[in-house]
Amino acid sequence: MSDPGRPAFSVIIPVYNGSRYLAGALATVQAQSLPDWEIVLVDDGSTDDLRAVLETAASEERLHVIHQANAGLAAARNRGLAAAAGDYVAFLDVDDEWHPTYLAHM
Repeated sequence: MSDPGRPAFSVIIPVYNGSRYLAGALATVQAQSLPDWEIVLVDDGSTDDLRAVLETAASEERLHVIHQANAGLAAARNRGLAAAAGDYVAFLDVDDEWHPTYLAHM
């Protein structure tokens, strides 16, 4: 059980030029049967239209976006991990999707 005001899970999504997959990745987290999560999205210096795509996702209050210069996948994951507030951490690549019970089973 997580502390009040603190999510059970921090879902870290590193993104580099993956705007075409972002809606699917966000939807797969939003569809989780366990609703106690936050998303920490790390934009690793994307040069595609990621910022414009993020504007459409701005209504998700549990989405936290970090922008950084391109430093690679490991650095983006580590940056997300440093910002995570959840009791547990789950990593989701932007081009992957989860089964709706993924977090509950974790």
